[in-house]
Amino acid sequence: MKIAVVAAGGKSGRKIVAEANSRGINVTAFVRKSSEIIGASKVVIKDIFALEKVDLANFDAVVDAFGAWTPETLPLHTATSQHLCNLLSGSETRLLIVGGAGSLYVDKEHTTQLFQTPDFPADYVPTAQAQAKELDELRKRDDVKWTFVSPACDFQPDGERTGKYILGGEDLILNSAGESVISYSDYAIAVVDEILSGNNIQKRISVVKA
Repeated sequence: MKIAVVAAGGKSGRKIVAEANSRGINVTAFVRKSSEIIGASKVVIKDIFALEKVDLANFDAVVDAFGAWTPETLPLHTATSQHLCNLLSGSETRLLIVGGAGSLYVDKEHTTQLFQTPDFPADYVPTAQAQAKELDELRKRDDVKWTFVSPACDFQPDGERTGKYILGGEDLILNSAGESVISYSDYAIAVVDEILSGNNIQKRISVVKA
């Protein structure tokens, strides 16, 4: 199997590359500037918006690990994933998006998302709104085999790798300890599991530490 990880220089991208490599998957890492990515079979220096169809040809899956947090860059969440969608349109290559927790639903009617609740940190609302919009736009694409992967609320860069997680869907879920938490390492396991299984095409899934 061959996969590409776009924006592989970020924390989540690096974890996904390393996890995929540990399972014998051939990984090409796309980065904006020269960088050593542990586990990558090949590193390509190229901006996301400079990517063309030929760059992503012959991959079984592409992971979009792009992240943005400043007001002027937040719209790039949608812009980057839609650009990748356009490149993969009509192909068999799957697209997995590193999403956010803020767009998960907190009611069974699916009318209220987490970022709309009173206790959601105000500083994170713009990012959550941007990723919610990204997901909304993905839902309009029936020409791409996309999967949007939301982490738990407490997404821990340096959290331990337990190798265990609970897979959810559109709703905010808690583990047996009443927590919504997952490490980047366990999140990477879930992403690679989904790459291998392909069980959730054109769906949003979510993961929490078991």
